[in-house]
Amino acid sequence: MAADSAWRLGGLSAKELGQRVWREFNQDEILDRSAALSYYFLGAIFPLLLILFSILGLLATPGSQIRETIMRYANVVLPGSASGLIQQTLDQIMNASGGGKISFGILLSIWSASAGVVAVMSALNVVYDVRESRNYLRVRATAIGLMLGMSICILLGSALALFGGSFAEWLGNRFALSTAFVVGWKILQWPIVAAALLMAFALLYYYGPNIRDQRWEWVTPGSILGLALWLGTSLLFKLYLHYFNSYSATYGSLGAVIILLLWFYVTGISLLLGAEVNSEIEHAAAQHGDQDAKYRGEVAPGEAKPREGLVQPTHPEMKEKLKEKRPAA
Repeated sequence: MAADSAWRLGGLSAKELGQRVWREFNQDEILDRSAALSYYFLGAIFPLLLILFSILGLLATPGSQIRETIMRYANVVLPGSASGLIQQTLDQIMNASGGGKISFGILLSIWSASAGVVAVMSALNVVYDVRESRNYLRVRATAIGLMLGMSICILLGSALALFGGSFAEWLGNRFALSTAFVVGWKILQWPIVAAALLMAFALLYYYGPNIRDQRWEWVTPGSILGLALWLGTSLLFKLYLHYFNSYSATYGSLGAVIILLLWFYVTGISLLLGAEVNSEIEHAAAQHGDQDAKYRGEVAPGEAKPREGLVQPTHPEMKEKLKEKRPAA
């Protein structure tokens, strides 16, 4: 798809795009698929915490500055008692961290997290209306690569958000820089944090679905929507739990786990809705004559064979979706 097609919404108006995204949102059963993703996310988070905080075992001890900083920002992002669950898990890990557990955590976190990414890739294939044709090893290798790449982006963004202000003050004191530099750094760090998170979305949307010959774009309408929706709903969910939290009363000791699952559910919806936006823009651009864009069911541009002007379906779920005419030659 041409670079400008995404920002011209593939030739659609905002209203037309919204209608198409809403239709596909329901037909692709995004809510159900997000619920399934929340299960995989839950299975991935604690192995990742195990390796992260086992490595930081000597630094992130109770009462240490790095520990307090991490938990303070976790309380901002995570909803309700989910941050308490994370903190409790961290305490248990710190009390039993060791070399053997680090090695076990590395293997388990790689496997569990990549399984979660595989689930996201499968859901993205549904969003883009394509079947998975990559072999098992390639899918798993892609998932591990995505896991590592996205983790680096998220960790860089998180590190800057956590320690950017302190680093700016250190630079200012070390090199006698002006107050304006320190203030400017603290302001500019947040667009960089957003860019790192958008990069994570871009990697997932580019390498996740089974599509080829697409143009790399650093920022897309779908990634912006997905990130904004994720941040916005996370904050709203946190506010709701602050004032109306009844999960602990209903589920008892499982309340924190239920809250974490709901947050993962919101995360899955945000990821897939952003992908739906990009997918619909791509298909609309193809309908409007963009030779680099793909119709529904196409893994690469021009791959599907037209019959009486229709793109052929690639699997039964798409028989009712793949009825969009190609532009006249």
